[in-house]
Amino acid sequence: MTNKEKFMTIYNSCITREGADKLLEYIESKTDFFTAPASTRFHGAYEGGLLEHSLNVYECLCDFCKRPRFKEKYGFVFSEESLAIVALLHDLCKTNFYKTEMRNVKKNGVWESVPYYTIEDTLPYGHGEKSVYIISGFMKLTRDEAFAIRYHMGFSGPEDANQVGKALEMFPLAFSLCVADMEASYYMEGVVQK
Repeated sequence: MTNKEKFMTIYNSCITREGADKLLEYIESKTDFFTAPASTRFHGAYEGGLLEHSLNVYECLCDFCKRPRFKEKYGFVFSEESLAIVALLHDLCKTNFYKTEMRNVKKNGVWESVPYYTIEDTLPYGHGEKSVYIISGFMKLTRDEAFAIRYHMGFSGPEDANQVGKALEMFPLAFSLCVADMEASYYMEGVVQK
């Protein structure tokens, strides 16, 4: 099964709320979600990296939320739909965001023209908040889902640390998505060295 087939299977079986079909149609026809990289040079800096990263985050988030302590001691339970929405769509802001350019690199004493990714932000609306904005144009998010997507970068973003800490404390789904995103980025995908 390809990554796109995995994504479509999870999306179509878990995300059933009103507008989900229109959002998927938008993703398929108006974005480069299935071919875009996840970054310019770090995790997922290759064609299809964004899709792979989204699936990895989904796997990590589902595993994290299944821990007995998470459910039994803390009482946190999230619907399959919420898990799929926040994991699969948290980086929707990265669609139509990267472009490929060429640069000259010397290899074995010979100059070669090689492709690399650059950023072309045509909707400069931040990171997590841009994903919330795009999704909300098609379907309604719960407050937990919106905060999870908005703060999935945790303390690595430019926000005030007190604000991030408060959001992660108030919204356990945000904390969970942040942990899953870091696990996928740092351990499953690693950093591409150049």
